[in-house]
Amino acid sequence: LLLFTISFSGETRYNKDKILQGQGVDEPLSATGFRQADAAGLFLSNVKFTHVFSSDLLRAKQTAAAILGKNRFCKDLEIKYDARLRERVSATRICYQILNSLKIFLKGQICACFTTISSFFTFPSGLSLQVRERARDFFEFLCQLAVELEQKEHSKPGAPGGSSGTSGEQFVFPWTNHCSEAEPSSEGSRSSTVLDANILVVSHGAYMRNWIGYLVSDLNCTLPANLTKSQLSSVSPNTGISHFIIKLENGNLLKPNIKCVCLNQDSHL
Repeated sequence: LLLFTISFSGETRYNKDKILQGQGVDEPLSATGFRQADAAGLFLSNVKFTHVFSSDLLRAKQTAAAILGKNRFCKDLEIKYDARLRERVSATRICYQILNSLKIFLKGQICACFTTISSFFTFPSGLSLQVRERARDFFEFLCQLAVELEQKEHSKPGAPGGSSGTSGEQFVFPWTNHCSEAEPSSEGSRSSTVLDANILVVSHGAYMRNWIGYLVSDLNCTLPANLTKSQLSSVSPNTGISHFIIKLENGNLLKPNIKCVCLNQDSHL
């Protein structure tokens, strides 16, 4: 059993001004962005993560560090930075510059039109597919990690049968009060839940939309019953949190059973 929680990075000055960033701009968090990251950290403060991965772009690194800084259990847990979690590629930088200049010139008077145009220009020549391929590769890496952890535990002398990960008693999930399908809950299933890995991933908006699209369209991820199509395709708020449960029956990496507990959760903001 693998749990993973993904968070969009906090606000930057470019987010506030609605200027596109991608990989071409490595902007730090704004003062608001740090407050958002701290709020996300408080929201997740009782969740004991086994691993933390972050994009190696500065805004994601600062968000991940702020989240761990508020955690009761994981302040000293190593954050592993991975380029596969970066925002869409910098080959679109010229498009960003043209569109951002256009937006500034028009003083934001046609934001809806600008959003439509930017969506067209930021994914030329299959760049969206490239992002999804990175997301697929990283997800398979996480699943392999969980399987290896379970196998390593089983190989220890005197290891008990069945899953031998971390007891659910060491995890307190905040989803119950905010999501319609919170699982595992902080009460009834606590004694029986056993995890091989509980992973926090901090990335970026466009990357996360592609990742979630891959989980839903390619791997048949189960979604919360009350989730609408517009919510599924909507942009996550800064430090929005999504939570997934992945079951790998008999270590089968080809057919993961995936359930989305909540998507773009923002009650901490």
